[in-house]
Amino acid sequence: MARPLTLLLVRHGQSEWNAAGLMQGQTAHVPLTGLGHEQAATAARELAALRPGAMLSSDLLRAVQTAEHCAEATGLPFTTTPALREQGYGVLEGRPSRELWDVVDWTDPHWAAEGGESLADLHARVAAFLTRLREDPPADVVALVTHGDTIRAAQAVVAGLGPADMPAVTPHNGTVTRLQLGAAVAR
Repeated sequence: MARPLTLLLVRHGQSEWNAAGLMQGQTAHVPLTGLGHEQAATAARELAALRPGAMLSSDLLRAVQTAEHCAEATGLPFTTTPALREQGYGVLEGRPSRELWDVVDWTDPHWAAEGGESLADLHARVAAFLTRLREDPPADVVALVTHGDTIRAAQAVVAGLGPADMPAVTPHNGTVTRLQLGAAVAR
């Protein structure tokens, strides 16, 4: 039987679009704010104390900048993967988030904006990634630098919940969420 795998999910620090209240999704070029760099450095110190043996990051700039802080604090190199990206919101990316409450059907896990992905798509992407990671883990404790909705999807997958039952609360920017991944990953 495979040993449990500990995942340390780091949510990126505050980005310029977080601060401006804009929907980010998979928009690649959005950097961290000064506060975001401080949050990333704080998360990096917490992560270093948890002693991960490997680190992977979303390839979006805000996550990569956070991973750079984590790499400096832990001494670990990191690789990037699009599998850890935020949920894609397609044509809604860059719009003020407050305008989207009347546009997005938050209750339907299969709803997606044009050019985006649904919560069900995100859940399936994260489940597939975690299955591959479980099959060939680079270490017993792995840091994943990623995004709020991606962390919520990972929490659901590890708990055996579907996309309709993802946790409602998104971890704050610059926080570390610990998950234990057993021998099998729910899909």
